[in-house]
Parts: sequence; C-alpha cells; structure tokens
Amino acid sequence: MASYDLTSRIAPHLDRHLVFPLLEFLQERQFYPDDQILKAKIELLSKTNMVDYAMDIHKSLYHTEDVPQDMVDRRVEVVARLKSLEESAAPLVGFLQNPSLVQELRPDKQYNLQMLKDRFQIGAEQIEALYQYAKFQFECGNYSGAADYLYQYRALCTNSDRSLSALWGKLAAEILMQNWDVALEELNRLKEIIDSKNFASPLNQLQNRIWLMHWSLFIFFNHENGRNGIIDLFFQDRYLNAIQTNAHHLLRYVATAVIVNKRRRNMLKELIKVIQQEQHSYRDPITEFLECLYVNYDFDGAQKKLRECEDVILNDPFLGKQVEDPNFSTVPLRDEFLENARLFIFETYCRIHQCIDIGVLAEKLNLKYEEAEGWIVNLVRNAKLDAKVDSKSGTLVMEPNHLNVYEQIIENTKQLSMRTYMLAKNVVESAPPAAQTAR
Repeated sequence: MASYDLTSRIAPHLDRHLVFPLLEFLQERQFYPDDQILKAKIELLSKTNMVDYAMDIHKSLYHTEDVPQDMVDRRVEVVARLKSLEESAAPLVGFLQNPSLVQELRPDKQYNLQMLKDRFQIGAEQIEALYQYAKFQFECGNYSGAADYLYQYRALCTNSDRSLSALWGKLAAEILMQNWDVALEELNRLKEIIDSKNFASPLNQLQNRIWLMHWSLFIFFNHENGRNGIIDLFFQDRYLNAIQTNAHHLLRYVATAVIVNKRRRNMLKELIKVIQQEQHSYRDPITEFLECLYVNYDFDGAQKKLRECEDVILNDPFLGKQVEDPNFSTVPLRDEFLENARLFIFETYCRIHQCIDIGVLAEKLNLKYEEAEGWIVNLVRNAKLDAKVDSKSGTLVMEPNHLNVYEQIIENTKQLSMRTYMLAKNVVESAPPAAQTAR
C-alpha cells in the first residue's frame, strides 16, 4: 500500500506545519518505520522555531537526554528574536488589547492609520512589526496568538500582497487548531481573492489554486458540509483544469466525495470522463473502481478494486479518520464508502441482468450470502425497486418492465432505424417532380 501513499505528492503544496498532522497519522498507522517518521519530523522542525519539540523528538529517536549543541544554540537565538519582535510590536499590541480603544477603529483603513499615527504614534513600522511578530508566533507553534494577530494585521494592512500572505497564515492556524467553521470562512475568502486578483503570471495564479485545494482537504474531510464543499470547488472549471494540469492525485478525494454523497450523483458522469482523460497520469484503486464499473462493466475487477479501496481509505490521512467510542472504534468514511460502492455495483448489475443469483451478487459485493440477502431485501424495500427476491431459488428477479442495457440498445436502434426511414421518405416526397424523375 506504500505505493498509494500520497504524502510525498501533497506535502510540497502545504505549509510545513500542515505536514505534521500527516506524519502523525502515518506514525499511528505504523505505515513506515518509526525512526523514519521521527527523522522526517526533525527535518521539518529544523525550519521552524519549535525548538523544544525538536529536542523532545531527538531524545525519543536516539534514546538519550542529550541534544546537539546546534539545537541549544538555536533555542537561545529563537528566544532572543522573540523578545526583540515582542518589543517592536508592543505599542500596537497594547492598543489592540484594549477593547475601548479598538472600538474607535472604523472600516476605513486610511482613517485608522491616520488616527493611530496622530494619537498613538503608531505607524507603518509598528504595523509591519505586528506581522513579523505574528509570523514568528506561528513558527513557534502558538497558532492561537498568530491567528489573532494576523486577523488584526489584515484590518490595518494596505499592501495587498502582504495581506494575502497574512490570510494564508490565518487559514493555516485555524486548520491546525481544528476550527473548521472559521477555517472554511477563511478558505472562501482566500478563494475570492485568488480568483479576482491580478497575479504576475497565470502560472502563479494556477499555483495558488493548487495550494488552496490541497489545504482545503483538511477542512472538507472534517467539516459537516465538507463533502458538498469539495465537489463544489473541485468541479469548477478553473479548479478542475488545475487538477488536470498539475495535481492529478486530487482525483482520489473528489472521487471519494462523489461516491459517499448520495445527493451529488449527478456529478458521476463528469467525474468518470475526467478519470478516463487522466488515466495515464494518475490512477489508484478508487478511480480504478469507478472505471471498472462504469466504463468496462467489469464486475470482477470492481470487486477486487473495492477490497483495495478499503485499504487505501484506512491508510490515507484525510480519509482514514477514526472515531473512538468506549466500546469500539470505526472509520466512518470507510463504512459509508463501502456501503455506497456496493450500491453502485448492485444498481449497475441490475441494469444488465434480469434474473440475478444472490450468491453471485454476494461475491461481487464482498459479502456473505446471508448479509447480501438481507442487504438486497432492505434495498429493494427502501428504494422501491421493480424487483422481488425469490428466497427458494436464491435469486433476485427484475420486473418485466425493466429493460436491461442490451434491450435498451436494441430498442434505441429500432427507433433510430424508424426515424431514419421516415426522414428519407419525407426528403423524397418533398423533392420536386423533376428530381424524382431524374432519380
């Protein structure tokens, strides 16, 4: 299953702090050797200010209480830099921590800047210091403080590029704090800016869209309305083009969202078309399952891929989230995926066959016979299908008014032949007498 791990593809499009949750997941699943994960964490931490965390991991990795001198020196440097930035930002931080003073701010940024300068001697230098202080706090792992300062900075900032950078930081902080509602608001705000901003080049704008989609995975697979959100975003032409240009692996996530979302079945046809177009660039068991079922009508292949899909979901940091209960633990998305995938197999199989052996269908669904029979009975009853279960013969019989695929093709061919005949007849009858005589 290591060949299906997308961490190495996804990580380059994330802030390094957002990579930590992925590594934590892989470590819990014991997907890779523990020392390999720990070394990857230390490598990530070396570019941040989370020195104490790096020291703890080093001790765990090498089973020692000693740490390298460069880590000790780095910690001293971080503390000194934090103190310096805190002093530089102190005038503005003090103002922002006073509720009565903050109430004097208005939506007009120019007014705010002039008021701060005239009454409190706070100018562009202190505002820039607030940004640097917020960024440093983020690098130290203080995501809550960073989010607050970045929000306040954006309310005063007049530089659009710097404001955009602050918004990316705010989004990352909200994701890391798992504030999914706020994170979704920031994501939508960021999308509006990306779609409307004049970037230096189309390539720059494309890269921003690809980053946005990767960051959105944290939100969409945790927010209660995320499965609609990912479909709405990823199927927009500009974002779908970005996936097909430089992020083919994101097809796994939009395919999963479509499969588990019963209300968005209308997107299945478009999804299949994209999967076929990109099959030489990207494929995994989830995309191959849909291809087997809806392109090749290969039920044995779909059955095999369904078993692989379960492993892919369980070992994917975004899809394999466990829910712990005092009596059991489960992966909700895995359960929903298998349920809906079996429904896809069942519906497609029924469109092709009129009399179905339940034992054969149970095999296609990866279920025991008794489980398959109960599942089919409930499905027929709830969906009000034109079918009945014959328990004696162990078959599911579709009603006569149900045309299978082959009959539909024959019927459509007959209708096409009749329409062609009538069209030819009308052309001949409407032709001038001379043309008919010449013929």
